[in-house]
Amino acid sequence: MKFELLNGVKTYAPDSRKQLIDYAVTHHKIMVAVNAEKILHATEQSRAIINRNLGYPDGVGAVWAIQKKGHKSTVKIPGCELWLEVIKSYYTSKSFYLVGGKQAIIEATVTKLKKEFKGINICNYRNGYIKTEAEEQDLIDAIKTYKPDVVFVAMGSPKQELLMERIQKQHNAVYQGLGGSFDVYTGSVKRAPMWWVKNNLEWAYRLFKEPSRIKRQIHLVRFFFNLHLNRY
Repeated sequence: MKFELLNGVKTYAPDSRKQLIDYAVTHHKIMVAVNAEKILHATEQSRAIINRNLGYPDGVGAVWAIQKKGHKSTVKIPGCELWLEVIKSYYTSKSFYLVGGKQAIIEATVTKLKKEFKGINICNYRNGYIKTEAEEQDLIDAIKTYKPDVVFVAMGSPKQELLMERIQKQHNAVYQGLGGSFDVYTGSVKRAPMWWVKNNLEWAYRLFKEPSRIKRQIHLVRFFFNLHLNRY
């Protein structure tokens, strides 16, 4: 699968969700979402984290930047949908370990997954409040014991990516960072209606619902200006 460097951020150009998932599973990758904000505000640390792993176009800004490089068939793959696609593709044949969110959220997530994907093998799970090295080591030891094929970690960047890298050194599997995806999945956080999502206006809906995001959204104007000038 081909990739491009966008402000130094190595971002792959999948033609479909299946292509990305198959590549991640075959190569036991850590999947990291890339969007306009991560490209625009890339630091030495954030670039290194993404470039060591499998950065995929989570937002339309990343997709447009890749398409301007000549990969016209590249598709947007929202992370909050991708992890469910992974489960849909492999829930009858692979095992899963879930980490992240408040205790009530992770329990609601597991309950809903078992209801929607009959027979899914969720070998274990825990909340995302890992406060000490001992608690992290307990998690790593548990994952080494259960040996899941896929591990989802929903804790926010870069914390989740750094944790996944430490775990992967002890247990080789497929990993994906999910941010707040468990909250969205369980309905505790509402995602934009599908019309806004399909028309690449999810950012506008979130701004409408949360006007305080305006300071973050203003930076996106600079991203698209730079994109227009072929600076990525």
